[in-house]
Amino acid sequence: MPMINAALVESFDEPPHFRSIPAPEAAPGQEVVDVLAVGVHPATRGIAAGKHYTSPKELPAPAGADAVVRRADGSLAYVMVLGAGSLAERIVIDPATAIPLPDGADPALLAATMNPALSSWCALRTRADFRAGQSVLVHGATGNAGSMAVKVAKHLGAERVIAAGRNRTRLDGLTSEGADDIVQLTPDQDATAAALAGAAAEVDVVLDYVWGPPTELAMRAVLEARTQHTRPLDWVQVGGMGGDSITLSGHALRSNAFRILGSGFGQVDMQVIQRELTELAAAVAAGGMAVRPHPFPLDQVEAAWAHKDAPGERTVILL
Repeated sequence: MPMINAALVESFDEPPHFRSIPAPEAAPGQEVVDVLAVGVHPATRGIAAGKHYTSPKELPAPAGADAVVRRADGSLAYVMVLGAGSLAERIVIDPATAIPLPDGADPALLAATMNPALSSWCALRTRADFRAGQSVLVHGATGNAGSMAVKVAKHLGAERVIAAGRNRTRLDGLTSEGADDIVQLTPDQDATAAALAGAAAEVDVVLDYVWGPPTELAMRAVLEARTQHTRPLDWVQVGGMGGDSITLSGHALRSNAFRILGSGFGQVDMQVIQRELTELAAAVAAGGMAVRPHPFPLDQVEAAWAHKDAPGERTVILL
C-alpha cells in the first residue's frame, strides 16, 4: 500500500505528530492533489485542540484547515477543507471548490495570507454596504486578521481607516500599513470611549473582531457621537475575542440608521464566496497585501505548533 507523510492529531491535548498514512484515493468526482503549503491559523489550532465546531469526531485525523495545492495539470489552487484535514503530502478535494491561483504565486505567502484576509474581504464585499471612498473602523486591529483588515479596506478603496486595538506598538506600526488614525483600547473606559468618539463618530462600516463588553462600549461611544444619525452605519461582527454576546439598548437601534450584521460562511452562497476568494487570491499574489510566512518543514510540525507568531507573521508548514 503506498504511504505518504502527514501530521496527525492523535490527542486533543497534544500537538499533531509526524506520521506515515496510506495515500488517499479519489472517489468519482474527486481529485488527488499535492499539498505545497499549509497555514497554522488560530482556527487550525482550535480544530486540532478539539475546540472548533469542525474538530474531528474520531482520532487520529489529519490536522490542517486549508492548503495551497498543485493539481494534476500543474496549476496551483487554494482549498479550504474544514473538517477533512490538509496537513498531508497529498489530499483529496472537490475540484469545484478549488480557488485558482496565478502562475508563479508563492505558495507560502498565499498560505499565510488567505485565511487572515478572507474575513475582512468577504465582510466588505458581501455583507456591508461598503463603497470606495467610505470610512472603516477596524475594532480589534492588532491581531493578524484585524491588521490585515486595515490593508484590505485600503485596497478596496476606503478613504479613511481607523485601527483600534490594545497593542500600542502594533497600532503605531499600522500607520505605515494603511491606518489613517489609531485608537488604543485601554482599561480606562472613559478615555477609550472618548478616543473612539473622536476618531470614529462618522464611520460608515465597523469590522468588529472583539465583540463582548468592549464592543458595547465602542457602540455607545460611536453612536452617541454621531452628528448625522440618519447616516447609515454597518457594524459587522467578524470575531469574538472579547466575548460571545453583547447587551444593546433598543434605543440605539431606533435612533440611528444602524445595522448589525455577522459575516461568516453561513450567510453567503458558496458560489459567491468562490468568486470573492478568487479575486482575493489574485490581489494577494499581485502584492496588494501579505502576511509574512514563518516556514517549517512537515517533519517539524510539533515545533511549528509551539511557535508564537510575531505581529504580521503566520506559521506555515511546507511540504
